[in-house]
Amino acid sequence: MGRPGLREYKKRKTRTALLDAALELFLARGYEQTTVEQIADAVDVSPRTFFRYFASKEDLAFDHMVELERLLVGHLSARPGDEPPFTALFTAYRLAVREMKNVSRADTERYLKIRRLLDATPALLSRAIARTAETERRLTALLAEREGVDPATDPRPALAVALVTSAFRVGFECWDGVASMDDLVARVEATLDLAERALSSGWED
Repeated sequence: MGRPGLREYKKRKTRTALLDAALELFLARGYEQTTVEQIADAVDVSPRTFFRYFASKEDLAFDHMVELERLLVGHLSARPGDEPPFTALFTAYRLAVREMKNVSRADTERYLKIRRLLDATPALLSRAIARTAETERRLTALLAEREGVDPATDPRPALAVALVTSAFRVGFECWDGVASMDDLVARVEATLDLAERALSSGWED
């Protein structure tokens, strides 16, 4: 009965070890100079084992973005159908960012390392922007479905998502002086509050 749980624990442990080793190598040697083989060697596994957990070394750098997208899509999907679109979006973002308060100190350190890595690697930063755009497209499609409109002809879902996402991003980027994840979450929520007060909770036909 305990074997499946043990296997999952070992898989999570290996995955975390690969992520930690990669971040240390990226920051010490540079992202472009670090190979999959070096990351695998640091954890004493084979490159084949590495690819069981990550499709590429880029996936390591954007692991947090994949999780954020999962949370946002899940929370937006769960909002009541009669909730105004902006309210649904702001609530989904707040719920996603609040889950960051529950992460461990080690997870917080990983996030800070990823931020340092992106700041130091222009190529990765541009890819992060592209990934953010893909998340926006997913949220736009989901919001359009909720509101019963076609995003190909109605720009309101894309505009709403872009506005709320921009507020969210500003909250994260203005992080000078932030001492903890709780402080960062509070900063993001305050920025979302400012944006929500400036926007209507619905849209006009």
